[in-house]
Amino acid sequence: MEQRTDPDVTASERASLDQFLDYHRATLLGKTDGLGAEALATRLPSSELTLAGLLKHLALVESDWIQVRFLGKPQEEPWASAPWDDDRDWEFHTAVTDDPEALRELYRATCDLNRSSVAGIDLDTLSGPDDTGRQWSLRWILLHLIEETARHNGHADLLREAIDGVVGE
Repeated sequence: MEQRTDPDVTASERASLDQFLDYHRATLLGKTDGLGAEALATRLPSSELTLAGLLKHLALVESDWIQVRFLGKPQEEPWASAPWDDDRDWEFHTAVTDDPEALRELYRATCDLNRSSVAGIDLDTLSGPDDTGRQWSLRWILLHLIEETARHNGHADLLREAIDGVVGE
């Protein structure tokens, strides 16, 4: 089972943001523990979401916000050559055919890279401007990643329970 550490209730603002994001990252990985390709591709009747899709989507979200928007680096594979114009939900749709361990490793590696890439950077540091001139502080980006990951963990809870009855945090 994926190890999670409860955030320190007396931590500084930066440590709190980092710890809450890591907690939610570990939660998503924990929701996929022990599941193979068929289980990761399971959908509920009312949705196209899958645990596989959530892993790949959140790897994309992490990469896009930290590496591309904040650090200004070019998008790397598998995102750079994805046919976004043909399928704006490409990561969700293609994840169901990806190897489960490769998906978990993609997410882990992306989170590890992002963790080290922003370590020591002040929360007030702004991203480079986007096409419209808009910039984001690292604080806002970390809060957004916490929100996005936590929201999708709610989806992961429902999916995992439907797959094998496993419930919990």
